[in-house]
Amino acid sequence: MAGGDPAAAAAEAELRRGFETLAVAQPDPSAGVYEVRLNRPAQRNALSPAAFAEIPRAMSLLDRLPSARAVVLSAAGPHFCAGIELGGPGNPLTAASARGADPAVAAEGLRRAVLEMQDAITAVERCRKPVVAAVHGACVGGGVDLVAACDIRCCSRDATFVLKEVDMAIVADLGALQRLPRIIGYGNAADLALTGRKITAMEAKEMGLVTRVFDSKQDLDAGVAKIAKEIAEKSALAVMGTKAVLLRSRDVTVEQGLEHVATWNAGMMRSNDLKEAIRAFLEKRKPVFSKL
Repeated sequence: MAGGDPAAAAAEAELRRGFETLAVAQPDPSAGVYEVRLNRPAQRNALSPAAFAEIPRAMSLLDRLPSARAVVLSAAGPHFCAGIELGGPGNPLTAASARGADPAVAAEGLRRAVLEMQDAITAVERCRKPVVAAVHGACVGGGVDLVAACDIRCCSRDATFVLKEVDMAIVADLGALQRLPRIIGYGNAADLALTGRKITAMEAKEMGLVTRVFDSKQDLDAGVAKIAKEIAEKSALAVMGTKAVLLRSRDVTVEQGLEHVATWNAGMMRSNDLKEAIRAFLEKRKPVFSKL
């Protein structure tokens, strides 16, 4: 519970209001793990305009919620995500391209629509709490963009991954071309993006797109819940700091990354969590870390 923190109480209240395209819950109240589940199984969890609005909202709320220390991103139904929903009502891409007779006006509207969708995907990365993706079934196009923004990616043996944009005569523009080369290397990213071929769970693991493959959806859910629970039991300050430094170091030189973490730890190594970790180690017990 949020206790006396008004911001946390407001975040909890907004989460309870629910979502149209997502299901957000804390499966185990005793653990600091929340699940964000894509919840449009009849549409294979295609990313609709509502989904692009709700994903950043959910991630922002969990970022502000002290009881959320790790997040699992999963999906309902037989498939993880069929990519961006095409041709649906309110689709920002078709609406933007049709707006106005002036091609430049239409182009600017389309650019803004793409930037807004990019921001929705980046909200997963921007959330200070680690996000663990649990992928099963098909993960297509925008679904790959979404999991590429997660911190840890796991899948079931039946999972497949494909970037379909090149087959739709467009350039992938929601983050896969920027994030995948850093995750799986330029060569593998170019292979997937230029051929549009589908890869299996085991090939995804060989590339480094996922770190663990589970035999079934049930095993995946249990395994990812265990990973997230282990993260949630650690010092929240250390976990959030590690994520922040990893992301910062990804985009700068090694020297700049080292300077950044030195500055970070100059302030954070005075935390009560560090003192508690040392005491617990010496006393051979499990540490009890501060709440946010």
